[in-house]
Amino acid sequence: MEVGNMRGLLLIMVMIVNVMGRGEAQLVENFYSATCPNVEAIVQQAVSTKFTQTFVTVPSTLRLFFHDCFVEGCDASVIIASPNGDAEKDAQDNLSLAGDGFDTVIKAKQAVEAQCPGIVSCADILALAARDVVVLAGGPAFNVELGRRDGLVSKASRVTGNLPDPSDHVDQLTSIFAKNNLTQLDMIALSGAHTVGFSHCNRFANRIYSFTPSNPVDPSLDPGYAQELMSACPRDVDPSIAIDMDPTTPRTFDNVYYQNLVAKKGLFTSDEVLFTDNDTQQTVVDFANDPSTFNAAFITAMRKLGRVGIKTGSLGEIRRDCTAFNS
Repeated sequence: MEVGNMRGLLLIMVMIVNVMGRGEAQLVENFYSATCPNVEAIVQQAVSTKFTQTFVTVPSTLRLFFHDCFVEGCDASVIIASPNGDAEKDAQDNLSLAGDGFDTVIKAKQAVEAQCPGIVSCADILALAARDVVVLAGGPAFNVELGRRDGLVSKASRVTGNLPDPSDHVDQLTSIFAKNNLTQLDMIALSGAHTVGFSHCNRFANRIYSFTPSNPVDPSLDPGYAQELMSACPRDVDPSIAIDMDPTTPRTFDNVYYQNLVAKKGLFTSDEVLFTDNDTQQTVVDFANDPSTFNAAFITAMRKLGRVGIKTGSLGEIRRDCTAFNS
């Protein structure tokens, strides 16, 4: 074999090993076809039951999936409960995760365990539940790749700097997504999950009361929307109060989030900058004008998100209880 061809073959082999090392090549849609063939129906039923109890199931489960994948990878490490208060979920950035998301996964896991004990990971159940809540809220259906194993590490100290902040600008957002092999387009599409999200007032209070000394209200906010936010979130508001991130269709998974950005009604700085920044503005306009374009990009981004930092094969474990390591 010629030297050039040999080098090319070696390069291909190295690339294959690298991909398999990251686990990306090992996720498949029918992973449980022989061991737990009804897993998707079991999870869907549990998620649907939870959804009928509270709509918060939708945004809380989606956000839980995102926060899980961006720290330690998609391995359900965010669900671990520590008696010492030092698990991933105890980090400052995760304290606002709604309990309904955790409850959704825990109940789905219990339902799966009743029929397929010790087979399906909490990480896969969370990935399925994230898809199911999107569909229940009127969003696009898509196939979920499976085969993740649950992680063995959950530390609050690992969270800092690995999640986007509401005050981030496009460069910061693009950078933190790139660390997880997600493009700027993926970042804009995944931001669309805010179409069903909610936020506590303190997460954006600076935009309506203390933006700058000369402009207490962020000038990139629509004045009427700013007044609505002030009414809903007065200075002395109860810290438990939360408001919808999409003021127009808060209970429907749609592309109206992007229409709101065009109308200067993005709740966080990290939302509105997607429209005000020249690098991302056209994509926002495209998503605002065409729901099918947004849906396609969102599906692609969710499938890529689900591959971040996964454990497969002999890595990790299959937890019996999503809130605790097996030993």
